Amino acid sequence: MKRRKTQSKSEILAALKTSGGALSHDMLQSTLGTTIDRATIYRVLNRFCEDGMVHRIIGDDGKQYFAICENCGEKKEMHTHNHVHFRCMKCGKVECLKSTPEIDLPKGYQAKMFNMVISGVCGDCTLI
Repeated sequence: MKRRKTQSKSEILAALKTSGGALSHDMLQSTLGTTIDRATIYRVLNRFCEDGMVHRIIGDDGKQYFAICENCGEKKEMHTHNHVHFRCMKCGKVECLKSTPEIDLPKGYQAKMFNMVISGVCGDCTLI
């Protein structure tokens, strides 16, 4: 389905692209100021997820974070993001990690999706 291009969508997408990681709704609202209301931000983020432009990360703090999808357009099958994320407990930064842990499932089990977040202190905050 073709969606309309709006100023709100453009601003939210630009904020996500320049963030260098994943942003929560609150972080996005803080970045955008009062130009876009909360409901619009939620609606746009959900549409971006549906369209495969961003992926949703459920943090260990219970918040939802959103990150720009990279290399997701090649396959048109079910859109998943089975990789590990890291959340800094000091600055709140959430980022996608490249490595995926090996998980030994019982015989006959098939994993379809997973959400894994490692919490700790990022390199920038360790230096402080």
